[in-house]
Amino acid sequence: MSRAKNRRPDSVFVNIRYVSVAFLSLFFLVDSVISSSDALNIKDQVGFSLQLDIFSISSLFLLYSVVGLLSNSTNLLPIPTSMLNLIAVFGFGQELLIFYLQKKDPDGIENRYFDLLLVPILICILSTVLEMGLPKSNLPGLGRGFGLILHGTWFIQMGFSFYTDLIVHGCGLHETSRGNFTVKCKGHMDSHRGKAIATLQFNCHLALLVVLIVGVYSFIGNKFGFPSGDSNYKPLNAELHQLGNQTRFTLDSDDEESMLEENVAQQKATLTIVPVSSEVNGFGNH
Repeated sequence: MSRAKNRRPDSVFVNIRYVSVAFLSLFFLVDSVISSSDALNIKDQVGFSLQLDIFSISSLFLLYSVVGLLSNSTNLLPIPTSMLNLIAVFGFGQELLIFYLQKKDPDGIENRYFDLLLVPILICILSTVLEMGLPKSNLPGLGRGFGLILHGTWFIQMGFSFYTDLIVHGCGLHETSRGNFTVKCKGHMDSHRGKAIATLQFNCHLALLVVLIVGVYSFIGNKFGFPSGDSNYKPLNAELHQLGNQTRFTLDSDDEESMLEENVAQQKATLTIVPVSSEVNGFGNH
């Protein structure tokens, strides 16, 4: 009974998510093995140690995907969702430490790209922690999805900036081994310009994602309807229709109404005719 309660109705989409994470983790593991062998061939100890860190992070996310897939689709490994989220928090936390502490070359502008990468990683960590505390809410999952999309697009931007001619003029990639590189600039002004362009690229990525997500959400909401939830929102047309059906009202104050009542009472008093009977010597008028 408890197992049925923990299982979500959208189990197919959850399985697709776990499978996607497993494939990405495997690709990173393969890349880490290739980069480690390249670093060992040229005796690059720094590059080899960096690949060990990447290997450990990829192994955590692979564990998260495999355990989640077995728990969601079969009864071989029943595990609560909070434990899966805890594994994801450890993976994101280790990734945060690696990119925060990765300062091989203090003057390299790749450090600016790594610092900006901490933003989507922090979003993923906070969203996962909130999902552990609010398991019935969909907002933490949406926040983590936004962080993962920004994380992926920024990785692609880093690849274009480091390995193509789209990098800032006056700077170039210097690669010791396959996984150990730095982006050096010729002068101090080139370094400042490269860091400023990196910040501008990140802001453009963030703005583009916000516009796309709002547009897609609006399209889906207009086509399939927005989730009502516990909201007390009512359409404005309905409120106006209710006001139109109510009785008319005026903006006259209570003082004006009391003054009108007094004037009406005085007019009635002056218009009231009191009948007077005139008698002369006890004889009335005939």
